[in-house]
Amino acid sequence: MSDVERAIAAIRAGGLVVLPTDTVYGLACTAYREEPARRLYALKGRPAIQPTAIVAASVDVLLECVPELRGRAAAVARRLLPGPLTLVLPNPARRFPWLNAGREDAIGVRVPALEGPGRSVLDAVGAVVATSANLAGGPDPCRVEQVPDAIRAGVEAVVDGGELPGLPSTVLDITGAEPAVLREGAVPAVDALARVVAALRAAGPAPDVTDP
Repeated sequence: MSDVERAIAAIRAGGLVVLPTDTVYGLACTAYREEPARRLYALKGRPAIQPTAIVAASVDVLLECVPELRGRAAAVARRLLPGPLTLVLPNPARRFPWLNAGREDAIGVRVPALEGPGRSVLDAVGAVVATSANLAGGPDPCRVEQVPDAIRAGVEAVVDGGELPGLPSTVLDITGAEPAVLREGAVPAVDALARVVAALRAAGPAPDVTDP
């Protein structure tokens, strides 16, 4: 069994894996069940209150996970993804509440621009929960050798995608009246804001939700 096949099987079974993305190596598990995500937090030493994003193979898969994104949010996502951005979008149905315990009406989403083994895994499983494959507060790994031993010992599969760019995704919150950069990463903050503003304008005005 190849590393890719082992990773696919592990994710489907609720296990943890290390995967290459278009930015850094990620610690990932299935997006569809809470218990694996809890184990992911514990292995990384990540507080349960800290948000974690869904990483999907495509925007279409993302919309299967969070159907309420269809419409303006989906139009924005299609203009910005795939790429090294994480978008914080409205989550009115409060799906996957364990991924954003402090703010269940929002959700972080990502569609990486992937080739090679990472793409093969995502295409097979659809979506994962993923965070950088480091211990909380540690450096982001751009090579498999930089993934901490404690992480590698706690996963069921490690997929080597070679050397990666090494900067995490830039995180953009577009749930408010104005977009905000929550973390500057692979895309400079000024460029990220310009791109999201253009996407919001192209998507048209937000729907009027004022009570009649």
